[in-house]
Amino acid sequence: MSYIPRLKKEYRERVIKALSDEFGYQNVMQVPKLEKIVVSRGVGAAVSDKKLIDHAVDELTNITGQKAVATLSKKDVASFKLRKGMPIGAKVTLRGERMYEFLDRLITSALPRVRDFQGVKATGFDGRGNYNLGITEQIIFPEINIDKINRINGMDITFVTSAETDKEAKSLLTELGVPFKKN
Repeated sequence: MSYIPRLKKEYRERVIKALSDEFGYQNVMQVPKLEKIVVSRGVGAAVSDKKLIDHAVDELTNITGQKAVATLSKKDVASFKLRKGMPIGAKVTLRGERMYEFLDRLITSALPRVRDFQGVKATGFDGRGNYNLGITEQIIFPEINIDKINRINGMDITFVTSAETDKEAKSLLTELGVPFKKN
């Protein structure tokens, strides 16, 4: 028997039934699911120091367990001394097993390490069933060695779901264990 991540197994066994009961889906294929997680970081200071991109790529690779890629600028901006095609950030797109593993580590070990943590804001939905979460410090992840970082940076985490509405997406993420703040 091959390995199945804990959250993927929980989605199949419990979450599908819970969402079907809540929203009255007739078919299993109607139940929203998590399609991908995109972890990205902008490195504005990389215009003057190219090594910062390498550090950002290495940190995202350590955090997610998948090789990150540098993102390139799309146009020239003279006031920022930015040329088209210069690396200005890093991102990684997680799908399948790695996506569930990352979500599990985010929920169980990283988010509880945030100072004064009371839950993530429920205002990050975009109207199409996707959720955006901003993290201010990369040191909340246990994979990052605090002694080896040169500066504290944040990152954006985007959860892309197949849900039609924000309410369905919030229910899906809540069932998967994302700790939203109580109003």
